[in-house]
Amino acid sequence: MIDGIRVTDCHIHIHPWRELRDDVLEVLRRGQDFERLVEVMYDPRLLLEIMDAEGIDRVGLVNYPAPEVMGTDLRTILHAARYAESAPDRMMWYGGVHPRHTTDPAGDVDRLVEMGMRMLKVHPNHQALPANAYADGLDAQAEIYRRCEALGIPVLIHTGTSVFPRARCKYGNPLEIDDVAIDFPDLRIVLAHGGRPFWMREAFFVLRRHANVWFDLSGIPPKLLPEWFPKLAELEHKLLWGSDWPSPGVTGMRRNVDQFLALPYAASLKRAALETNPERLLPPLPLTGGLGSR
Repeated sequence: MIDGIRVTDCHIHIHPWRELRDDVLEVLRRGQDFERLVEVMYDPRLLLEIMDAEGIDRVGLVNYPAPEVMGTDLRTILHAARYAESAPDRMMWYGGVHPRHTTDPAGDVDRLVEMGMRMLKVHPNHQALPANAYADGLDAQAEIYRRCEALGIPVLIHTGTSVFPRARCKYGNPLEIDDVAIDFPDLRIVLAHGGRPFWMREAFFVLRRHANVWFDLSGIPPKLLPEWFPKLAELEHKLLWGSDWPSPGVTGMRRNVDQFLALPYAASLKRAALETNPERLLPPLPLTGGLGSR
């Protein structure tokens, strides 16, 4: 807890780093205590220690299949699912289904949900296809969205650029989510990163236009929020806090929270982003009595 707020960081990354592509690992090494982070990626006790030290109540473990760019596949998702089992009241894992690498899109979604997936991640830049590729005939993508819509599973969609090799940044334009929100009106969509650093106006348009689109603030330096989103207060009811830790340039979860709390926003907006909105979208699970119970 920080300043009386139960903080949910909706967007961090726990991957089996030893299985990622070598050039991806080189990017992750920059400015990081790399060896220590590798230990964290395989030991949930270490993550819980960091969360406790930094006052973070819950985290969302973001994972998705992107074999061509990152080297991630179903094994990465299963790693996160096992990792979160140690403290399911504090760790929520997200997974994904790659529409070009599935023969059973709806069934694959069902299996992840049965395992406990809380949100499905789509990464257009790393999966080399737009968020609305179904409009050009990629039926598997539409089936994935349709199944998440039917099951009430939110879909987290990356927007903006990516620094990793082979990433196709042209697919990061948030306007493509406009189609998804129209075509799947009951699907809860989370727009990640606000289209940074090129498409912030497009992101704000989509967020304000569609009641079912939420705003994941991760990957945006907090000090830039007033400049990039001068009317952020209009979105108070749909803001979700995230740090993107330990992505390059993000050295800690608490540091970003402190910077956000120092901004000249209303206390209600800060609590909404850090606590109440994440708890509405992803309700806390009962305490388990295991490693993560308090």
